Amino acid sequence: MTIITPDIKPAAVPGSGRVLFAYLKRDRLALAAAIFLAIVVIAAVLGPWLVGDAASRLGLRQRNLAPFSLASGWIYVLGADTLGRPILARLIVGAQNTFGIAAAAVFASMLVGGTLGLIAGYSERWYSHLILRLADVVMSFPSLLLALIVLYTLGPSITNLVIVLAVTRMPIYLRTARAEVLELRERMFVSAARAMGAKPARIIIRHIAPLVLPTLVTISAIDFATVILSESALSFLGLGIQPPDFTWGAMVANGRGYLATAWWIAFWPGLAIMLTTLSLNILSNWARTLADPQQRWRLQTLRKAAR
Repeated sequence: MTIITPDIKPAAVPGSGRVLFAYLKRDRLALAAAIFLAIVVIAAVLGPWLVGDAASRLGLRQRNLAPFSLASGWIYVLGADTLGRPILARLIVGAQNTFGIAAAAVFASMLVGGTLGLIAGYSERWYSHLILRLADVVMSFPSLLLALIVLYTLGPSITNLVIVLAVTRMPIYLRTARAEVLELRERMFVSAARAMGAKPARIIIRHIAPLVLPTLVTISAIDFATVILSESALSFLGLGIQPPDFTWGAMVANGRGYLATAWWIAFWPGLAIMLTTLSLNILSNWARTLADPQQRWRLQTLRKAAR
């Protein structure tokens, strides 16, 4: 007798691009956030090359030009500022500066904070306690207040802005990495590597760091929105990036005096900041749900409800 067994396909692991996109399609809100962020990133990367010097070119005939008019060209569809510069072109160039500063600050804080967290979590020597106390000192100050004090003392510049934003966000990565290492260092594979004579640096780099990195990357995606808001607040207060460079926060600051007569100068960059941070939060919540096996059923429920 021949027994025919049905073909059983292994369950897809949420890691490949096709599987991730399939899960993303089940959550329409997360899909819309991903599409919006993709458009913003593409505009930030390729937009300045397409618009050229339109963002800084003066057009006195278009001063405070109202939006939704194509009489002066498509570049003025969102209106113009007090010097006749098109808002759309400035949004595109400002997106590149905003995302560049936020990405540099998040990467620096994740790199330095994660490294210090690995050291503080694996070692039990005096410097591990010193690292934790320094993190406590940084966290004891409100991040925006600390940034204001440092930038007011050192002077506003792109380098100082990135350093301040990175330092204020560093304790988050430090404490997260340390908590992960405290649990991983008691695992069997770490004890086996230690018994075979592996040095602490090799154990941290080769065995522990690859397991901590996904958690830090997830936190960085969530923290990216917070850094954008902090940078926009500092630029709004005049302590961020300085002219002739600008970000979305600086655009809002330039238009705050014309809210009654030319509301679009501050409205469009403010809307861009709100939608970008909202999309980042929605997408990070979706990624957290997908990464948790106990919560992944929610995405499957969304698919059944959509049918």
